[in-house]
Amino acid sequence: MADSVRSVSARSRLARHPAVAPLTVLVVGVAGAWYLWGTDPHEGGHLLPACPFRLVTGLLCPACGGTRMTYDLMHGHLAEAWLDNRALLLAAPFALALWGRWTLEGLRGRSWRPEIAPALHVLILLAAVAWAVLRNVT
Repeated sequence: MADSVRSVSARSRLARHPAVAPLTVLVVGVAGAWYLWGTDPHEGGHLLPACPFRLVTGLLCPACGGTRMTYDLMHGHLAEAWLDNRALLLAAPFALALWGRWTLEGLRGRSWRPEIAPALHVLILLAAVAWAVLRNVT
């Protein structure tokens, strides 16, 4: 009985380790990229998620085209990725940098959370709304 309690306790501590979440994101991302590699989202009939915002409104959300953009980047088609979603393409290095820092701190055994000023939150939201409006009127 005591061994099983210790085993559950050890698993519980491992699940709370700061590196578990970023490494899980990595594993899920690699699995998604593996599937996407052989699945051209420019063609229909694949098991890829549709944008719920576009299904309901018929409009492009700020992230629409992200799957196509990722596919094009993975296949070395930078110009096509740019046309799929410029805003996400420009934001991707920042997202990767945040994920990298999160992972590095987790592997060091420290929890990390980016501290973003409220004004930057507003700026990001306004940029996303402006991008959505711009891409739907042009």
